[in-house]
Amino acid sequence: MSIPSTLANYLDQRGARYEILAHAHSRTSAETARNANVVPDHLAKSVVLEDDLGYVMAVIPADKAVMVDELGRMLGRKSLRLANEERVATLFKDCEPGAVPSVGMAWGIETIVDDELEACEAVYMEGGDHERLLRMSHDQFHALMSSQRHGQFSKAPAHWGRAASY
Repeated sequence: MSIPSTLANYLDQRGARYEILAHAHSRTSAETARNANVVPDHLAKSVVLEDDLGYVMAVIPADKAVMVDELGRMLGRKSLRLANEERVATLFKDCEPGAVPSVGMAWGIETIVDDELEACEAVYMEGGDHERLLRMSHDQFHALMSSQRHGQFSKAPAHWGRAASY
């Protein structure tokens, strides 16, 4: 099993330890959590946003949604919006659309981490496709993300708990 070379090189340069876990093909974060038997709030989801200043990756628990206005206030960026999918695919050429790893720094993207992920004993993230996850211990995830901004900018979407079974 392999992950995108951009990600592998970034993690290797930082001495990050992780496991690669295979799971049945999935299309959504809820399905990924179910297929991989992972608690949804331990699965880090990447949300790429943009404005005139460029891109930012918000890393949040998979069962949450980004509060875009709150994130914009935290970053001093008033016109943040979800990034165009075609541009995201261009930024992460070595990843499948919708399976972008939560390590935007590897691709030179400003990354901000929701505080809730710091409470997890292990964090899982997309491995660049829809059939692999990376698993990192709390300490490894914390060390990897320690130089990135952190804050509280996610909330539970109204539909997650009712529609998803996990």
